[in-house]
Amino acid sequence: MANEGPLYLGFDLSTQQLKAIVIASDLSVVSDSKVDFDGDFGSKYGIKKGVQVNEAEGEVFAPVAMWLEALDLVLSRLQEKDTPLNRIRGISGSCQQHGSVYWSRDAETLLSGLQPDKALVDQLTGALSHPYAPNWQDHSTQAECDQYDTQLETAERLAQVTGSSAHHRFTGTQIMRLRRKLPEMYTATSRISLVSSFLASLFLGSVAPMDISDVCGMNLWDIPGKNWSEPLLELTAGKDGVCELRNKLGEVRQDGGGSMGLISSYFIVKYGFSPKCGIAPFTGDNPATILALPLRPLDAIVSLGTSTTFLMITPVYKPDPSYHFFNHPTTPGQYMFMLCYKNGGLAREKVRDVLPKPEGPDPWATFNQHALSTLPLDVKSTGDPAKLGLYFYLPEIVPNIRAGTWRYTCDSVNGSSLTEASAPWPAETDARVIIESQALSMRLRSQKLVQGPGAAVAGELPAQPRRIYLVGGGSLNPAISQVIGDVLGGIEGVYKLDVGGNACALGGAYKAVWAFERAGGETFDELIGKRWKEDGAIRKVGDGYKEGVFEKYGNVLGAFGQLEERTLEVARNT
Repeated sequence: MANEGPLYLGFDLSTQQLKAIVIASDLSVVSDSKVDFDGDFGSKYGIKKGVQVNEAEGEVFAPVAMWLEALDLVLSRLQEKDTPLNRIRGISGSCQQHGSVYWSRDAETLLSGLQPDKALVDQLTGALSHPYAPNWQDHSTQAECDQYDTQLETAERLAQVTGSSAHHRFTGTQIMRLRRKLPEMYTATSRISLVSSFLASLFLGSVAPMDISDVCGMNLWDIPGKNWSEPLLELTAGKDGVCELRNKLGEVRQDGGGSMGLISSYFIVKYGFSPKCGIAPFTGDNPATILALPLRPLDAIVSLGTSTTFLMITPVYKPDPSYHFFNHPTTPGQYMFMLCYKNGGLAREKVRDVLPKPEGPDPWATFNQHALSTLPLDVKSTGDPAKLGLYFYLPEIVPNIRAGTWRYTCDSVNGSSLTEASAPWPAETDARVIIESQALSMRLRSQKLVQGPGAAVAGELPAQPRRIYLVGGGSLNPAISQVIGDVLGGIEGVYKLDVGGNACALGGAYKAVWAFERAGGETFDELIGKRWKEDGAIRKVGDGYKEGVFEKYGNVLGAFGQLEERTLEVARNT
């Protein structure tokens, strides 16, 4: 490798792997490496898919020592590839959201005194007051969630303050439960980190502040107030423990860029990093995903995997208990809006498998044929009712409805006369209606966020996302791509996005480039937008907005919301 130009290092500490990727200023990839927790450490730490499980209490957690070993190992693997670590000017990264690490009172001393001739795991186990970090899959905190949802009177009010209603995985409820379950551990804890600030702390040689975006996954941060929520701190730690908990959490880094400090001498001596290498704030995996594009305001990502996730950047803060809001990881005044659905690819497969099996190698051929040959809402002529449905083979998050299938019809012109279907319609019709239903739910919940300036072009088009980017297995399916574009629109069209399996690590690396190369008030979008190359990363797969079609779906959007409400009401009464 030629000795020229600065390099930047990005990490992704996920549930099952630690990935590292090195890029140049022009965003080209120079080197990468990874550690697979099960493959490299499974037998040593007794993990499966990166975690340990206590099924009796619903606990899911990871041994922090494993992460310490993984960091040394992933850097060693970069060295083995002759990666010029001495040219790395800045480091940032992405980490699994909601997890928490508990530091002992010896943490700062041990972090600042690391010896390069010893492994991290041999020097830092004493820096931990608790050997485990709760994982986002943990569901042991229902009692705490109930208290969180009522502390500010309602789940709606909690969402207004923190961006989300209470969730099992969120860090505030986890801290509250551990304080109750392990009071001696909590007392012995000097600082609490999120996984992102934990990893940054190792490089800094001191406990790093939490990131302004990742902190929104705690149910403790008052997003509009830009500070910790006093009532929620009091609920978590008790009336007399607010000051103590605030000290444990520390101040939040509200600038997503810049340097928090220079790299620890441990990494300089052991791995050959430059003493001039700076450490930028690390963030969560979902915020890092939106940096890997990079997304512009009013662009949206739809992840079509086993589950479905909808992400959008918006300048409008309109939280609701059924979805999540986070501060943007790099841009003040912007927010990340996120929807999570359990019934994504699995539900589509269930509908597919009812249809005759195709003769060729493509298992989706019959499904796609019917999805594309069925007209929008199955309205063939004036006066035909529109068909709407909910296909929940698993209990759903958005909305919070039990498993089941519901089919309804309504007036296709104005959404009136919503009526439950007396009998299932042909399975061939379900192929289109299930895709429409999943997209209608996204449109219903995001419609208030696309009303601001720039949502339409010179007032000529209805408010809608600018671009729709599709990722995940479902993005390969042309019928799914087309129907999602029909429902959601997309002023500039629908695109398939392919940034490989390193999206979060790339987002972290891009963040490092921006943090250390930005000039004056240059935004992330401005700097990265000039350097990011669309060629090879995105491909247009649909036109997006179609005049008349987009409006047809808008006519029944209210009826779709009523369908969900009716189904919720039935669930409450049964």
